[in-house]
Amino acid sequence: MENEFEKQFLDLQKKVKRLEKGSKDQLTMVVFSGDLDKIIAAMIISVGAAAMDTKVKLFFTFWATAALRDKKKSVKGKNFMGKMFGMMLPKGTGKLKLSKMHMMGMGASMIKGLMKKNNVPSLEEMFKTAGELGVEINVCEMSMNLMGMKREEFIDYPNLNVCGVATFLADASESQSQLFI
Repeated sequence: MENEFEKQFLDLQKKVKRLEKGSKDQLTMVVFSGDLDKIIAAMIISVGAAAMDTKVKLFFTFWATAALRDKKKSVKGKNFMGKMFGMMLPKGTGKLKLSKMHMMGMGASMIKGLMKKNNVPSLEEMFKTAGELGVEINVCEMSMNLMGMKREEFIDYPNLNVCGVATFLADASESQSQLFI
């Protein structure tokens, strides 16, 4: 009986050590939505966590990748579908729409006006602060390929990488927190 208890206790200790070893003070977030309010939420959470010394890794995929497009950059050599997605998707944070109450374009302007009135940094300022705090942005290579996007059309951001889902999964497996927006 005592040996069985001792064996169970040692097994439990090993499991606890593995859990402690594998979990970092890190937040990993999938940013899937391209809606203005959801990108704002992702960036507020990211900047807040980074300001509290938490390592933050964002995985931008599908519709969220449009928020990373730089409105001043144009890219040559896209195929027909890439050109079509390029025309249909917003180019940068300034063209994102709200998920609800878009009100034929007025909703985004209204929320931006309220943010300014209440001294909330703009989305562009949040990206700048996130970069300064070391927030890592990983862009889904598959989403880029499906939508005909190229790395050259993205914003200049200090910690922006193009990678696959395996990178996200590895990061998430080491994180204390994972979010999906």
